Amino acid sequence: MKSIREIYNIGYGPSSSHTMGPSRAAKFFNEKHGEAERVRVTLYGSLALTGKGHGTDAAILKVMTHPERTEIVWQPDVTLPKHPNGMLFEAFDGGKLVDSWTVYSIGGGALWDEIGTFDGGEVYPHTTMAEVMNWCIEEGCTFVDYVEKYEGKSLYPYLEEVWQRMQESVERGLTTEGVLPGALKLARKASSYNIKAMQSVGSSRPMGMLFAAALAVSEENAGGGCVVTAPTCGASGVVPAVMYFMKHDQKMPDYRIIRGLMTAGLIGNIVKSNGSISGAEVGCQGELGTACAMAAGAATQIWGGTPRQIEYAAEMGFEHNLGLTCDPVLGYVQIPCIERNAFVAQKAREAALYALYSDGQHMVSFDEVVKTMVETGLDMQAKYRETSLGGLASVCLKKLNSRNKKD
Repeated sequence: MKSIREIYNIGYGPSSSHTMGPSRAAKFFNEKHGEAERVRVTLYGSLALTGKGHGTDAAILKVMTHPERTEIVWQPDVTLPKHPNGMLFEAFDGGKLVDSWTVYSIGGGALWDEIGTFDGGEVYPHTTMAEVMNWCIEEGCTFVDYVEKYEGKSLYPYLEEVWQRMQESVERGLTTEGVLPGALKLARKASSYNIKAMQSVGSSRPMGMLFAAALAVSEENAGGGCVVTAPTCGASGVVPAVMYFMKHDQKMPDYRIIRGLMTAGLIGNIVKSNGSISGAEVGCQGELGTACAMAAGAATQIWGGTPRQIEYAAEMGFEHNLGLTCDPVLGYVQIPCIERNAFVAQKAREAALYALYSDGQHMVSFDEVVKTMVETGLDMQAKYRETSLGGLASVCLKKLNSRNKKD
């Protein structure tokens, strides 16, 4: 497995696979051909189908030396063989093609091509939760010990920055009001939810806090603000919300939050290595399912859970999101994405509490759920995998069209 740094990427929303990834790819190609007479970027499959709503074209043009010489071509009916988020970059001089490059945005801002341009190398010798669990049990260690052994203490400053950026995204979102950009004209809700949560008592208070924090980050992401992928932009509200809750409601110190992020990153890494975190490839189960598992595992650890209990919490967080489709309305990371982050954050907290009541023994393993998620994603029709061609996207589109006709 690679470094967990690749799970936590700091950047601007609304989509890690549709904006962060293409922007990185465009920047790389521009460094080689920034002065080319003409550059053509062809977007395929999911990138073409929902790219305009996600702002893919704007993200690409923003990093080009000469955006006026750059042509964006949309090919929604063509899917390249390696991944639904395929891109072809071509540079022309004197009217002739001088270079071409095919690259895929595989989720979380990560890129992949045939020649291994973005291969950061392996850091961990193990690739499954079972292997990591066995090592921890044999050595009498925690998941944090495992991560520190192979990543070293140099990881801590990076995670401190990640945690700082997560908190900033929560706090900006809690104080920002107004309407999100795009045709949906969706109003921000985090601020009002936070006010109501602070005035609540009993069990509704922590639930309201979680809702507000998750909405805050997800709305920041939808507005193109700075967020941290955990593991993606579309699912970026879950882990920060649960960690923010742990700090402000449970009074946990920052160093324990950082250690929780290490465990969460390891869980996300296992999914990415053995499955997928790309909504275009496996549906939202790969994004919010992974985020739920990450947050549940981190919370269990922070509350003093054993490795077996942590694995159980992560397994539950994932298992109960199996089959979740990715059907963003008009391609915006707004409906149902924002609301889903709030509900999944609460689900992660419940999975952690449930696991802590147990001895950690259970029937289905985390690795088996990851495998099932991949199989489910492959069985899922393309219209339910970030294409906006089916599901809630098609239902809401009919309502929007009807509303526009009345207006």
